[in-house]
Amino acid sequence: MKTHKLMRDIHYWGAIIAALPLVIMIGAGILLMVKKEFDWIQPSTQKSSQSGLPTKSISELFDAVVRDGRLDVLKWAELERADIKPSKGVIKFVSHSGLETQVDIYTAEVLQVAQRRSDVIESIHDGSYFAEWTKLYVFLPIGVFLLGLWITGLYLFIRTEYKKAQSRKKKKLRPSAHG
Repeated sequence: MKTHKLMRDIHYWGAIIAALPLVIMIGAGILLMVKKEFDWIQPSTQKSSQSGLPTKSISELFDAVVRDGRLDVLKWAELERADIKPSKGVIKFVSHSGLETQVDIYTAEVLQVAQRRSDVIESIHDGSYFAEWTKLYVFLPIGVFLLGLWITGLYLFIRTEYKKAQSRKKKKLRPSAHG
């Protein structure tokens, strides 16, 4: 089998095999690229009016979240994560349900409670949303397939352009039948 035929077949069948997971990866990837532009994807980070070292302990900040009640957590271990933004003077507490509470690290005031969808979109993008094994056994191979599609497509493009250039060169060198 000739190399160009093999490359064409890999490119053709690889594109069909990879189509659905690629659409999912690309769609979720596009949303992740613009997550800071749309509060629906990831709530914008609020800002404290103060600066310097925090005046409240993590415990006091977490107690403010519990008192507020909208995050629906009562214990530290029920959180997905806590993300401190020193430059903004805010700590973000994120629950397993994707709800995010932002608290001022100087006053312990709850500044915002909003749904954070970027984490779910990220898990869709990497395949772990569907099942843990799909990340390594479906989406990773599809990513490798995508690299293969790019390589084979590039090869086919270069080969085609080279052949066209060779053909044009031959036409220029050929003596004219009317001459």
